[in-house]
Amino acid sequence: MKFVGLIFSNFKRHKTRTLLTVLSIIVAFVLFSYLAAIRKAFQMGVSVAGADRVIVRNKVSLIQPLPQSYQAQIDRMDGITISSQASWFGGIYIDERNQFPQIAVEPEKFLRIYPEFVLAPAQKQAWLQTRTGAIAGRKTAEKFHWKIGDKIPIMATFNRPKSGNVWEFDLVGIYDGIAPETDTTQFLFRHDYLDENRLYGKGNTGWYQIKVKDPKHAEELARRIDETFANSPFETKTETEKAFVKGFAEQMGNIGAIVVAILTAVFFTILLVAGNTMSQAVRERTSELGVMKAVGFTDVQVLALVLVESLLISIIGGAIGILLGWFAVSAGDPTGGALPIFFFPPEDVIKGVVLIILLGLITGALPAMQALRLNPVEALRRE
Repeated sequence: MKFVGLIFSNFKRHKTRTLLTVLSIIVAFVLFSYLAAIRKAFQMGVSVAGADRVIVRNKVSLIQPLPQSYQAQIDRMDGITISSQASWFGGIYIDERNQFPQIAVEPEKFLRIYPEFVLAPAQKQAWLQTRTGAIAGRKTAEKFHWKIGDKIPIMATFNRPKSGNVWEFDLVGIYDGIAPETDTTQFLFRHDYLDENRLYGKGNTGWYQIKVKDPKHAEELARRIDETFANSPFETKTETEKAFVKGFAEQMGNIGAIVVAILTAVFFTILLVAGNTMSQAVRERTSELGVMKAVGFTDVQVLALVLVESLLISIIGGAIGILLGWFAVSAGDPTGGALPIFFFPPEDVIKGVVLIILLGLITGALPAMQALRLNPVEALRRE
C-alpha cells in the first residue's frame, strides 16, 4: 500500500504537468481510433474478400469492358463453380453529391457468389422476377429514407438509356451484411436490364466474378484464364478478389501507409512529451530517491516505482482515449456517408492496448534506469 501511495503522491506533485501529459495521450488514442476506422473504410472489404473468388477484368484498366461472350469460355474451364457478370454504372441520384456504388449484376448468380449479402427470400424472388428491380444496402437505404416499393430515378452519366437520360428502378429489396466489414452502401440492379436498354456498349460487361472450387488453385486458374484470352482484342487480368479490391481501393492512394505515417508522427511526439515528463520527475526527486535507497528500498523497487508511474500515466490516458474514440466512431461516419463502412475494428482495439503498454514502458525505461543507477550518497549531496 505504501508503494501505491508513493506513486499517487508523485502524481499530485505537479498536477498540471501530469494532467497535460495524460490529455496528450488521450488525444493521441482518440486519433488512433479514428484513423483505424478510416483505414478500414478505405480497404473497402479487403478483409472479407473471399479466398474462393477471383475477378476477371480488362488488362488495360478497370474502366475498359470485356465481351459477354467470354463467359461461355470461362464456364467451360475446370475448377470453376460459377461465374457472373458485373458492370459499374456511375449514375447520379437527384444531386451530384448523392453518389454511391451502383453495379449491374446477375442477381441469382451474384447472391450465390456473395453469401455475405443477406436478402430476405421474398425480396430475392421479387428481384428475380422484376426486370427493373434493384436492391440497396441498408446504409444507403437509410441515408435516403428509401423503402421497398419506391421508384428510384438515377440520371445517367456514361451509361445512357435508349431514350431520355434517366434510368428508373423499382426498389424490391434492402440487404444487410453478415459482418461489419460488408459494404452496405451498394445499389445493385439487373445486368440484363442494363444491356437491353443502354444506348452504347450492348454485349459488353465490366468484369467477371468467379467462384472457384478450390481456393488453393485460384492463382493457377487465374493464369489459365489470362492465357486463354492472350493476344485477343480484349486481353484479361485475373486476380484474387482480395487483390482486386485492394487495387481498387489504392486508386485513391495507399491509405494504409498514410495512416501509419500519421500515427508514427503522433506517437513519436507523445513519446518525447511523456518521456520528458518522466525524466524531469526523476531529476526533481533525486534526493528523495536517494533517501529511499538509504532507508532500505532496493534498486529494483526504485526502478519499478518509476516504471509503474509511467505505465499508469499511459494506461489512464490510453484507456480514456480508446474509450472516447470508440464512442466517437460509433456515432457514425463523419463524412456523412462517403465511407462505405465505418467502425473501430476489434483487432485495432487490441493493437491500441499493446501500444498503451509499449508507450508506458518506453517512456519510463530511461528514467527508470537512471533511478536504478542512482548512488544514494551522491543523490543526498544534491540540492
